[in-house]
Amino acid sequence: MAPLLHPDRLLPSLPDTRAIARRLYDGIKDLPIVSPHGHTDPRWYAENEAFPDPSTLFVVPDHYIFRMLYSQGIDLLDLGVPAKDGSVSERDSRTIWHRFAAHYHLFRGTPTRVWCDHAFSTLFDLDVPLSAVTADLYFDRISERLAQPAYRPRALFERFNIEVIATTESPLDPLKHHATIRASGWSGRVVTAYRPDSVVDPDFDGFRDNLVAFGTISGCDTSTWTGYLAAHRNRRDYFKSFGATSSDHGHPSAATADLPLSDAEALYQKVRKGPVSVAEAELFRAQMLTEMARMSLEDGLVMQIHPGSVRNHNRFLFNRFGRDMGADIPSQTNYVQALKPLLDRFGNEKNLTIILFTLDETAYSRELAPLAGHYPCLRLGPPWWFFDSVEGMKRFREQAVETAGFYNTVGFNDDTRAFPSIPARHDVARRVDAGFLAELVADHRLREDEAHELAHDLTYRLVKDAYKL
Repeated sequence: MAPLLHPDRLLPSLPDTRAIARRLYDGIKDLPIVSPHGHTDPRWYAENEAFPDPSTLFVVPDHYIFRMLYSQGIDLLDLGVPAKDGSVSERDSRTIWHRFAAHYHLFRGTPTRVWCDHAFSTLFDLDVPLSAVTADLYFDRISERLAQPAYRPRALFERFNIEVIATTESPLDPLKHHATIRASGWSGRVVTAYRPDSVVDPDFDGFRDNLVAFGTISGCDTSTWTGYLAAHRNRRDYFKSFGATSSDHGHPSAATADLPLSDAEALYQKVRKGPVSVAEAELFRAQMLTEMARMSLEDGLVMQIHPGSVRNHNRFLFNRFGRDMGADIPSQTNYVQALKPLLDRFGNEKNLTIILFTLDETAYSRELAPLAGHYPCLRLGPPWWFFDSVEGMKRFREQAVETAGFYNTVGFNDDTRAFPSIPARHDVARRVDAGFLAELVADHRLREDEAHELAHDLTYRLVKDAYKL
C-alpha cells in the first residue's frame, strides 16, 4: 500500500518542472512557521495540559470535519458537539472516533484529508489509511502519544517550529490566558489580535449588553459616541500590551462609510438603543471599518478585513448549537465601490496596512488585484477558508499576481483552530508556491535564483513584514 504522504505530493507532474519545484521546496520546507492569524485556544499554551483524547483533538472542535459529516446526515450530537439546549451529546470518545473513521472516505479530494493525513503520518507515525477497520489502531496510537509530555501544547508548538502564533480575542476578553503565558516564562511567542465584532455589529448576539460590558472593562462611557470610540482605543492599547499587531474584522460585507461627526453620533445612539433597520446596521458597521482604519493609522495595528460570509446560515443549528457550526456560507462581495469611502480618506497612507481577504474568487482579478496593485495601504491576504486548498491557492496566484505582483500579498496564514493541522497547512502552501514558481521558471518568465528568493519571501519574510512580527 502507498504511504499516506508521497514525497512529491502537490508538486507539478511534468518531470522537468517538478525537479525545479523540488529544489525550491527544499529551500523553504524547514523555515519557521509564522502564524499571524488564527483561532487556536490560548488556554492550551497557558495551562499546557495534555489534549484529552483523539476525538476532542481532531473532531469535536473542527468545523471543517463535522460540517462534512453533517452534510451526510450525521447528527452533531453524535459527534460530541455540545448543544445549547441541553440535549445530551455523545460522550464516549472512541464511539465518536469510530463514526469519523467510518466516514473518512467523505474527505477524499478535500484539503481536510491532506491536513489530517499529514498529522496522522508525521505526528503519530501511522502509515495505513484511516477507515472503520483501522479506527481502533488510530485511536489507541493517538491516545498513547497524547499521554506523553512530548505531545503537550507547548512541546508541539516547539516541534512544529512555530516562531510566533496569533490568537483572536474579543475586546471583552480579559486576556487572562495571555497573562498566564507571559508570567510562566515560557519562550514560545503567542500574541493576541483585536476582533471587535461583538461590539461593532448590531446584529451580533447580545450586542447592547456587550456595549455595557465594553464600558465596564474599558472604564469608558459607552453611552456616548466619543466614549465608545475611547473604549476601542483603550482596549486596543491593552491588546497591544499582550503583543497584538493586528485587528480583525469579520463583517458581512466590505462596505465602508465616512459620515459627518453629527451623523455618526446620531447613528450610534440608534444602534445602542435599538432596534435598527438592516440598512442602519450595515451603515454602522461600514462607519466602524473607517473608524478602525483611523485608529490603525494612530496605533499601528495592521487591519484585516474578512468580509463576504453569511454567518450561521443554518438557523436550526445556530439555535441548537450556537455560532461556528460549519454553516457560514460565502457570498458575492463588492470591493471597488464598498471600500471607496475608506480609501478616499486613508487609501494613500503609506503607514497604514489593510489586508483584504475574500470568499468570492470572482473578485481576485476584477477587483482585489487592481486595488492592491494601486493603493499603498492595501495588501491581499491569502485564500481563506473555503479556498485555502491546493486548487484555491493556485487560482489565487494565477489571478492576482499578474496585476498586484507578489509583493502586494502577505504570504500565508492558516486561520485555524485545529492545532495539529498547522504544520500541514503551511506545508501545503509551501508546496503550492514552489510549484507555481517552478512553472514560471520553466516558462522562462522567472530566473531560478529569483524563484528561490521569492519562495523564501512568500513563506517567511512577507508575513513578518506585513504583520509587523
